[in-house]
Amino acid sequence: MIRPMFGHRAKPKKFDLPLRYHDPKKDEKRRQRIKFKSNRNRNRTQNIRIIVMALGLALVIWVITVL
Repeated sequence: MIRPMFGHRAKPKKFDLPLRYHDPKKDEKRRQRIKFKSNRNRNRTQNIRIIVMALGLALVIWVITVL
């Protein structure tokens, strides 16, 4: 508590940052591991399923309003 009065200031803590070197081979291996094959047919079948459900719902609403 007395030190700040005499011009002493707190110094930031020092730390050693470990050096990291860029390895292109390691990055390429990581990219190949992360890549996955997407299945496009799944997306199309999902869209068809939504359209069929919407048509079914419209048919049910139409039947209810006619009766």
